[in-house]
Order: sequence, then C-alpha cells, then structure tokens
Amino acid sequence: MKSDKIENIGIFGDSILEGIQINPVNKKYYIDNHIDTEMIMNKFSVKIKNYSSFGCTVTKGSRMLEKKLEKILDCDTVIMDYGGNDCDYNWKAISENPEGIHVPNTPLDIFHDTYCQLIDILKSKGIMPILTTLPPLEPQRFFNWFCKDLNQENIMKWLHDVKTIYFHQESYSREIEKIALEKEVPLVDLRSAFMQSGQVGQLLCEDGTHPNTFGQKIITNSFYEFAGARAGI
Repeated sequence: MKSDKIENIGIFGDSILEGIQINPVNKKYYIDNHIDTEMIMNKFSVKIKNYSSFGCTVTKGSRMLEKKLEKILDCDTVIMDYGGNDCDYNWKAISENPEGIHVPNTPLDIFHDTYCQLIDILKSKGIMPILTTLPPLEPQRFFNWFCKDLNQENIMKWLHDVKTIYFHQESYSREIEKIALEKEVPLVDLRSAFMQSGQVGQLLCEDGTHPNTFGQKIITNSFYEFAGARAGI
C-alpha cells in the first residue's frame, strides 16, 4: 500500500451507491442521491468520485475498474459495493420454466473468486480496497415489483417461499464479510446499520431493494462513522 492515509476515493458499485430511487409519479428509476459525500469530503479533507453504475455486477465492475486502472485511476482507496445484482435471478426465465435449473447472475463461488481477484489487483497497484455489505431487502415488495408482469404462480412453484429471496440475498452479504476477512480489507457494514434501525421497510423504495432518501442517510452515517473511526474522531 502507498499509505494508510486516505485522500482520493473512488466508489465502484451498482445502483445502491449511485443513488437510484423510484420516481413516485411515473414509477421509473432515476438518480436521486442523498448520500452526502460532500459533507464527508469537507469533514475529512478527502476527494470522492462516484463511478457506480446501474445493474453492475462484480464481473462488470471488475472490467470497468481495470479499464480505469489502465488509464491511470487517481485513487488511493476504492470503495466497492457489489452483490445486489450478482445474487439476482432471471425472473422471466423462471416464470416461463419453473421446472428448469436457474442460477444467479453470478453464482456464489464465482462471485467470491472474482471479488478476491479484484481486491488483489487493487492491492498490487497500491490502492486500498474497502468493501460494503448489502443493505437488506424487503422480499414481498421485491417480489411484487420484479415479478408483477410475470407468471407469479410459476415463480412460486420454483421459489416456494417469498422469504427465500431475503435469505438468498443475505448469503451474498455474508460472503462479502468472509471475503473482507480472508483478504484482510476494511468493511463498511451497511446491512447491520439498516437492521439496527428497526424499520427496514421504511428505508426502502417501493421495489423493496433500493434505499430511499431515509435509507441513503443511513448509508451516509455508516460512511461517516467508518471514516471517523479511521481518523480517530
């Protein structure tokens, strides 16, 4: 590592850290980001640039980050938030063939290995990787949103229980914790922060997975507390 001091931060992840919410009028996704990086930059004298991208998986993120590194990425630290899209399924395919074999966008073993390789690449460049756990989702809202125009009866034949969506996503968040321990990199535990609020449903948009403005404030506080702990504040 170049230094333990954090000065220039790049954020690489999916729509969670991009600040995507659901427009309450037209019910479409749009950027409404209240994650207050400006406050964190001012408080801790750091620069933050957000490269997060809607729908990004760890595989896509790895390719994106490697391209940035080829062009010289001006960061000493990279925060990564992957897993939400990796753990998701092709619900349309499931609805059309509930008896078939269906795997996540990124199977868990590939997710683990790809994330570890990405961490190794960053370390080799003298860049500190920081991981985040996944904010919890609300399974019934998730199901209603993403399966609303599909054959829900068929999906339930395959799924059996809507709560399975929650536990499956949680398994990817647990895997991120394991990766952070294995690779000895810092971890910002967004999931615990959401759970400790005791009102997870009130922190998420209608789709049950994207944090709303209140949820984004939880993310801000998590990063603020993490930065404060590292700075000894």
